[in-house]
Amino acid sequence: MKLHEALNINLNQINREIENLVARDKDVPPRSQLQQSILGLIGSGGKRLRPLMVIVGSRFGRKPVDRRTLQLSAAAEFIHAASLIHDDIIDNAELRRGEPALHTRTGVLPAVHIGNYMSARVIELLSKYTGDKNRYVHDLSSVATAQLCLGEYQQMEHAYDYDLTMEQYFEKSRNKTALLMATCLRVGALSAESPEEIADLLYTFGEALGMSFQIQDDLLDFTQSAEILGKPAGSDLRHGQVTLPVLFALQDPKLAPAIRAIGPASSEAEVDTVLQLIKNSDALYRTEQVSQDYLQQAAAIVERLSHYPAHADLKTLLQYFAGRDH
Repeated sequence: MKLHEALNINLNQINREIENLVARDKDVPPRSQLQQSILGLIGSGGKRLRPLMVIVGSRFGRKPVDRRTLQLSAAAEFIHAASLIHDDIIDNAELRRGEPALHTRTGVLPAVHIGNYMSARVIELLSKYTGDKNRYVHDLSSVATAQLCLGEYQQMEHAYDYDLTMEQYFEKSRNKTALLMATCLRVGALSAESPEEIADLLYTFGEALGMSFQIQDDLLDFTQSAEILGKPAGSDLRHGQVTLPVLFALQDPKLAPAIRAIGPASSEAEVDTVLQLIKNSDALYRTEQVSQDYLQQAAAIVERLSHYPAHADLKTLLQYFAGRDH
């Protein structure tokens, strides 16, 4: 069963709202490269985790899901999709979800502008919620977006930086992934007039879940095939991303010299050799343990919210994140 089915959420409703963000923008010509690129990007798939988290968060409020909540969920996906465009350009990645990445089809400059438009469109859409009681919307339209961009910059700045600290890695992961997920749950809850303290608990749950998600993502890059990932396996190391498995492997004095020798000019064979060394070490096991620690933190929050019927949806999210393989 797919996640949206397990959560009993109408994904078609969310997808229509996402498409409307560009289709109903009168400033975007119909069938233009901008419109067609975004609609193609949206239609290419994706798990819609962030929109689903907005809807789950709203179930902790006293109001049913309305147009505002759906627009917030669509905005969350737009923010995420825009970040993927920029991410692929920074990483010079050729594939996304098994298909050619957007910048390989449009060129880099058009792709940058498409990503910029999507980020700006979110701010334009959400700017109408300007009343004091809607201040939480600012967290999605500005704060989460800014932190996500900061996370992408931190990743780029530390390419092939084998002196990266654990603290820097966790900060980058929090900015790049966890804070948007956390914000989705909190914003969804507040859009349905949930109590502030409940929304804050959901934020903490989402942050822990997001950290586990990013760590699992880094782990899957070592353990899954290119067919399942939709991109070349080991692509993080090939692009100089120093992830948690690499940091743990660097603690082994026998492995560190070989890892540190990997740079932009390294051959495929050299990278493959180091990937195998890391796989054969205890780095992947230690990484998995950190991911599990974050899931346990999230599970503790679920127990604190057990008096809400919607806590069952948090359990569903927890089970999904714990069992994901791509």
